[in-house]
Amino acid sequence: MPLGNGRMGSLVWTTPAALKFQINRVDVQPMNRDTESFVERNTDYMGGCGFVDIELAHAGNDVFTPSSTNQRLSVYDGLLDIKGRGISARMLAWHARDVIAIELDDRRAVPEPIQVNLRMLRFASQYFGGEIEKMIADHIVTVRTRNHTAASQLLVRNGRIVLAQEFREGRHVAKSAVAIAMLGRAAQPRFADETEVRLVAPAARGRAVILIASSATLDASEDVVAKALRELDAAAAKTFTTLAAENASWWHAFWERGAVSLHSADGVADYVAQHYHYYLYLMAATSRGQFPPKFNGMLWNTAGDLRTWGAQHWFANLSCYYEALFAANRLDLIDPVFSMYSGMLEAAATAARQQWGSEGIFIPETVWFDGLATLPDDIAAEMRDLYLLRKPWDRRSQRFVQFAQNKHGHSSRWNWIGGGNWVNGQWVPTERGFGPFGPVTHILGTTAKVAYLYWRRYEYTLDEAWLRERAYPMLKGAAEFYRAFPNMSKGADGKYHIHHVNSNEGVMGASDTDEDLSAMRGIFAAAIRASAILGVESSLRDQWRERLDNLAPLPTSDHPDALRPADYSGPRVFVRGLKPVVNGRGFTPDGNSLPMWFFDLVTLESPDRDLLATANATFDRAFPNGIRRDTAVGVLSKLAIAGTTLGRADATKFLVPNQIRTLNAERQTAYRGGQVLANRMTLREGPQALDAQRLGRAAEALQLALLQSVPAAPAGDPVLRVFAAWPADWDADFMLRARGAFLVRSSSHGGQVAFVELRSLAGAPVRLRNPWGAAPVTLYRNGERWKSMEGPLLTFDTARGDVLLVTPGKASN
Repeated sequence: MPLGNGRMGSLVWTTPAALKFQINRVDVQPMNRDTESFVERNTDYMGGCGFVDIELAHAGNDVFTPSSTNQRLSVYDGLLDIKGRGISARMLAWHARDVIAIELDDRRAVPEPIQVNLRMLRFASQYFGGEIEKMIADHIVTVRTRNHTAASQLLVRNGRIVLAQEFREGRHVAKSAVAIAMLGRAAQPRFADETEVRLVAPAARGRAVILIASSATLDASEDVVAKALRELDAAAAKTFTTLAAENASWWHAFWERGAVSLHSADGVADYVAQHYHYYLYLMAATSRGQFPPKFNGMLWNTAGDLRTWGAQHWFANLSCYYEALFAANRLDLIDPVFSMYSGMLEAAATAARQQWGSEGIFIPETVWFDGLATLPDDIAAEMRDLYLLRKPWDRRSQRFVQFAQNKHGHSSRWNWIGGGNWVNGQWVPTERGFGPFGPVTHILGTTAKVAYLYWRRYEYTLDEAWLRERAYPMLKGAAEFYRAFPNMSKGADGKYHIHHVNSNEGVMGASDTDEDLSAMRGIFAAAIRASAILGVESSLRDQWRERLDNLAPLPTSDHPDALRPADYSGPRVFVRGLKPVVNGRGFTPDGNSLPMWFFDLVTLESPDRDLLATANATFDRAFPNGIRRDTAVGVLSKLAIAGTTLGRADATKFLVPNQIRTLNAERQTAYRGGQVLANRMTLREGPQALDAQRLGRAAEALQLALLQSVPAAPAGDPVLRVFAAWPADWDADFMLRARGAFLVRSSSHGGQVAFVELRSLAGAPVRLRNPWGAAPVTLYRNGERWKSMEGPLLTFDTARGDVLLVTPGKASN
């Protein structure tokens, strides 16, 4: 079961005689952008702080047996209850401080001692080339991996046991600590060996409380042990009952921020609602810290440093978790994303200049928490020539080859490295074989997508301070990157074309990709609108407008270069100059990306009806056999989102629940079939990569089916529409947040919308599609009848704090 407070967390699992934890944190960053020590993929790691085992039985007197064990996680209260044979445990992750509290109640006729083991995550034999540097009386073990060291130290402080970690490579330092105390028993600390320290309490009936605190820092001068002990002190000053009551109050307030209640006769709608709320629980349990959780494990790793896909962030995966949180009215849970990307703004500006010879900022698809490393000038110059295809790949210098040899192949910058082998103790990388191209090397659209998230936060809050201080630097940086990109130029047709770029991971070295032409349409429009709102940089605004007005059209399947032969069986790699577009006999847009929808290019409000028709035809082509109960949906797929955006009720009814179930074609290839585990998460990404990506995608699709607040074009004024893609035989009540800073409540039962209530958080005007066609409606303002209106689009002004109620029919005098 997952238990977390947004900064620290653990899966909680049982063996017959013990409760088990691995304490993880979102801010434990053992390596950064400058590392040259983890050249082999999937060997870099993050998050882990220590193993904790609470041993409750000995001599075969098992307490957690299949017949006697019951686990219940209350997401409403944030409380986990585990009952075994003669013993029970209640536990919580305290929202206010970084402490997990466990209350044990031993009711056995013959109780046994309680032993809490705190163990290091690593020892030398775990690592290729690792060695124990120290194993001395101070209980320190240091593992060296090339130039990187990971030192772990066991301590006892005033009857409490502590595990401290310190990671170093070059100037990078990261530290963490776990501290444990036991209350209600006379527990004694003792060292078991060089990697484990224990608290041992004598056998007794009744209750005991175990507190597990943690801390982390990137500041070499900060005392993380003292910090963790302060967290313990704060928790020890309260009873478990008080901690549980405080936590329950926090969680209850969390649930009151937004609500979704669904029902259908077959129970499918109820199933969707259960998983929607579980998704929100997981996000609140993992996303309240300095950095966002990684898609591959979140805070739920259980095998030490083993972390398939390592420590770098993929935006496509990260976006699965975060795009739904705006409408869910949990904007604070997105703060770690903004904190991370804003924190790498300076590095992103350097990367734009060094790697691409452009201006603004460059945020790659895969990136370390602190961005990309600064390159030596000569390497940067050669990289520009190679990556922009101004210099043949086979003429790269030996200096460049040697410099790349120690780089991580997951990094976007070095993703043309496909793997490698150890030869006589030396790592020898292998290339993918497509020159400078790899799946993520030339993805430029991520820069715009990240910036558009900042713009979207403004749309949902209308917070002008946020727009000025946080969003505009990102918007300007992304727009300037595209405006000055060397491989974008005006063609003979008078249109701007972009060359030698990727479209997501499947298309490499192409021209006029759907990814980039969509990104430019979105980011130029948002930057122009933001600049106008703030009254700044009108000259840049004019340049962005000129680019936007003269962009090449979005690629469609009628372009002659787009059509591959029907019997084509080569790789999904397009040669330079070929447009990655829909092919009626094979290729379709990447279902995991669909940038046309991300940037609001195609919505039900789109005035370009031909474009809307093309979008519907593209969506239909993705499902040549139609949408049915058994229609497959990929874990990362945005097709359900596209469907509900287009108003397709069948997408809501079938694609959303099928994505939750992981009813998809990946079953034959994904780790363990990609099936859903008992805790509603999956191991789709591989060993230890526990994830809930599909739940985030399904949540966004569901919210768009219930409530849309979309503009007619990027950065336009939003129009609200309730139940745009809702099955007539599903009942629903909801409260969600809309662009324009509105909280919207509505209800639909038996296919009939009962009302729409809007709470104006910023005093913006309302544009509401009439839920009853063009029929008359009555508006109530702050509890009093205001006026009647009719027509397909209802528009009216609001003041901050107003509550507006819209009901069908014209009220009689």
